[in-house]
Amino acid sequence: MKGLSILGSTGSVGANVLRIVDAFRDRFEVIGLAAGSNVERLAEQIARYRPRIVSVATRDARERLARLVDLASTPVVVGENGMAEVSTHSASRLVVASVVGAAGLVPTYRAVEAGKDIALANKETLVMAGELMVTQAAARGCRLLPIDSEHCALHQCLDGRAPDSVRRLVLTASGGPFRTHQRERLARATPEEALNHPTWSMGRKITIDSATLMNKGLEVIEARWLFGVPAERLSVVIHPQSIVHSMVEFIDGTILAQLGVTDMRLPIQYALSYPERWEAAIPGLDFTRAMRLDFDVPDHERFPCLSLAYRALHRGGSLAAVLNAANEEAVACFLDGGLSFPGIAETIAAVMDDHSSGGLGDLADVLDADRWARRRARERMKQITATRIYT
Repeated sequence: MKGLSILGSTGSVGANVLRIVDAFRDRFEVIGLAAGSNVERLAEQIARYRPRIVSVATRDARERLARLVDLASTPVVVGENGMAEVSTHSASRLVVASVVGAAGLVPTYRAVEAGKDIALANKETLVMAGELMVTQAAARGCRLLPIDSEHCALHQCLDGRAPDSVRRLVLTASGGPFRTHQRERLARATPEEALNHPTWSMGRKITIDSATLMNKGLEVIEARWLFGVPAERLSVVIHPQSIVHSMVEFIDGTILAQLGVTDMRLPIQYALSYPERWEAAIPGLDFTRAMRLDFDVPDHERFPCLSLAYRALHRGGSLAAVLNAANEEAVACFLDGGLSFPGIAETIAAVMDDHSSGGLGDLADVLDADRWARRRARERMKQITATRIYT
């Protein structure tokens, strides 16, 4: 049996991972579960899967968990260090990294240091510290297996082929809920509208990133590190049907595309079973029914976050970590009603303009850049809000 630790077990990806575990109970043992503050769902998972170790975000969360489930035989650790204990447990062979945002960086990096294979749903880890992660994974002999549907599609199309055989990688984007909105309407967009994704059911932060196209920008940076392909050979197309999950164009002009239904269990099962393929009780595409496949060029003026991500990738160094941190702060402010939808990109651009990008020698450099960007983003958001009020 394959020992499995899940970082972010109570989120949407974590819940789908456990659905795969349920379908193949004879192939997995759940070693560790790491969650934030959703102790009600975590208590249900502990009772069902009997993990050897559990992590929660705070001591308060631990106390609330203890009132819901008997923890006499289940060690419960706390905070970032606790999550790292889950990710590095000796019985785990595969760590599912599905914690949202920068919070997943350190425990995922520690898992790689410990020689664990990673099923990666946390794109921010490679955005912030891609070179460090892939270098460490190569040194430890670890596999980085993508769970994002787009990167999973690219992984399948490439099938171990060398980067120099690739002309370009094409990531598809649904376009989000505002794909056809004009700039004036985007200025009035509410969090409720932005969270109404037309295709996928995802967490709140990633759904807003999809609406701004920042999610696709982060995926471009992630693809650079996962597949060793430079920025100029990474492109994005809008594909509202979300049937083609991504494509690879090879140097001879051949294009391979991966198609499938919009069900996250497909890429999750691929990562968990790799290099094997297991039969799944998930319906395939019905090509006998009417089907459209539309593709369009993304509008960088209405959705500038995509251009900001390419800028960070071209510049290199610490700028991608700054981009990610500023985006997380801006999205949180937008969801709380403190920032307009266009203000997300405005904040990120301002913080990037203020940053003098440096190299990343180790994880401490990444975390320093992250902290600086968060402070600067909060300052910039106050300035943006004040300007709109008084002008």
